[in-house]
Amino acid sequence: MSLIKQLWLAIILVTAIALGGSVLVSTLSARHYLEQQLAVKNIDNATSLALVLSQLPKDPVTIELQVTAQFDTGHYRRIRLADPSGQTIVERHFDGSVTEAPPWFMELVTIGVQPGIAQVQDGWKQFGTLTVESHSRYAYASLWQAARQLLAWFLAAAVLCGIVGTLVLKWITRPLNRMVEQAEAIGDRRFITTPEPNTQEFRSVVRAMNALSERVRAMLAEESRRLETLRHQVQHDELTGLFNREQFMRHLSAALARDDSQAGGVLVIARVPGLIELNQRLGRLNTDRYLCAVAEALQAATADNGGWLCARLGGSDFGLLAPAADTAEAVATAVHAHLAAAKGAHPDIAPVLVAAGEYAPGEERPVVLSRIDGALATSEETGEPNPALVGASGKPLLRDSQEGWQQAIATALAGDGLQLMRYPVRTTGGELLHHEAPLRMQVDGEWQRAGLVLPWAARLGLMADVDLHVLQLALKQLAAYPGLELAINVSADALRDGAARDRLYASIAAARELAPRLWIEVQEHSALQHQPEFRALCLMLQPLGCRLGLKHAGAELHGIEDLHELGLHHIKIDPTFITDIDASPGNQAFVRGLSTIAHSIGLLSIAEGVGRAEELATLERLGVDGMTGPAVR
Repeated sequence: MSLIKQLWLAIILVTAIALGGSVLVSTLSARHYLEQQLAVKNIDNATSLALVLSQLPKDPVTIELQVTAQFDTGHYRRIRLADPSGQTIVERHFDGSVTEAPPWFMELVTIGVQPGIAQVQDGWKQFGTLTVESHSRYAYASLWQAARQLLAWFLAAAVLCGIVGTLVLKWITRPLNRMVEQAEAIGDRRFITTPEPNTQEFRSVVRAMNALSERVRAMLAEESRRLETLRHQVQHDELTGLFNREQFMRHLSAALARDDSQAGGVLVIARVPGLIELNQRLGRLNTDRYLCAVAEALQAATADNGGWLCARLGGSDFGLLAPAADTAEAVATAVHAHLAAAKGAHPDIAPVLVAAGEYAPGEERPVVLSRIDGALATSEETGEPNPALVGASGKPLLRDSQEGWQQAIATALAGDGLQLMRYPVRTTGGELLHHEAPLRMQVDGEWQRAGLVLPWAARLGLMADVDLHVLQLALKQLAAYPGLELAINVSADALRDGAARDRLYASIAAARELAPRLWIEVQEHSALQHQPEFRALCLMLQPLGCRLGLKHAGAELHGIEDLHELGLHHIKIDPTFITDIDASPGNQAFVRGLSTIAHSIGLLSIAEGVGRAEELATLERLGVDGMTGPAVR
């Protein structure tokens, strides 16, 4: 039983005892008063009637008439005149019990009536003894009425006290309610803090709980910083601070395997020509400074484009990955402009060579690299200063314009042109956690991967509509298969759009019984970039029982302490940390640490993009809870 209920029961019990005692004491006091009044009345009336009878002639008729007249006007139960020997001379009595008071009340509260006794004289001789006893029915009626009025007043007072007590108790227990919410949050491993109340007893408890939350928050922040430092050391080039070659290749592999709105894009490779001669001519220190200037120029090109990243691929080579970029020409032009600005301070150095090419989802990494490397080698041989551009290889798309894609996507949304695939997500023990449900869209009679379609949907502003259709398909499958659990993605466009969030909520609320089997996932970058909107989405969907999580997590670990209080259920670790993890001790340490942090705040950690048996075996030792990818069947 809750503390509030116990307080209310205590208040009700004390109030009932107080009011019941007051009613009892008041009733008994009123009964005693009535008994006294009846006794005084009987004595007075007996004395008055005896005096009258003493002055009247003593014939039986006169005496009987006088006694009868007195009996008929005084509400008496009995009037009796007896001679000195005890023989009755005249007697009148009334044995009726007609009264407003119920019998149980008369039995419970008995009124004792003391009769009045007086002597009747006949000259100097005693004529007889007069006994007068008033009827108690009017006393009972008066006592019953007084008791009812008193009880009514007490009940009204109790209701008023209850209303006032409710308001006062709510005001007093406001800190207690916050303490309960904080305790429940800590039970859910959401370490929040609350303001300290004025009540001394509550203040000490809240202070202790806040201290616990702050210590855990500080621990998470410290662990996040430690892991971020480790990640930077393992994944970044020591000189320039950019990603190193190994991590960039993992990012490229993950980008080629993506099947969402960020699939496809542009790969840029930049090369500083004649690095050995440059090092001999300028010296190592100045050459390193120039390489750092090139790195800063590439970072400037990615600064305004979330999701773009750059790396140092070798001594003189740099790479830039631009997922979901429109054209290679636009990206290469922007990169070339930043590099030209960096060269302005070094006019005696040859310009940096740039080659850019578009890649399509599903392409092989060596094919993409060789295509752009070949263009870069050609520029180096010919000395061409302008960027070299190459297109994507592979099967051409069915649409090559925005109008065409808009019509194709609109047709698919209006008809039955969408379907969900299923790929298992299993625990390290092989048990099924849920299925991921990537989208397939029908274009001109052929089912296309989401990676080919969703980038166009994002450019055309149709992602919120696509997300809603995906949700409807997922709910239909959940309804058709009772044991099924599905994970679907919510795009950044739907996250930012308040109307889209409301439509998602309304659809899930209409099928509330299916919500506990629905896993809703948002990309880590989108969640951290749009924290207020992501917080609103979590607060909307949590009461429905949905399992909320972050997808492609780990790259922006520093923001996890801002999200742990939202009641998330899981994180899915980005494939860039999983690819070739069996050969990367640094990434192994990072994934182990990330899983430890996730577990400390009650989250499941799931590895994405597990492609080989060696990766799977390594992950089983690192403490992750689940895995998904080509190697997971």
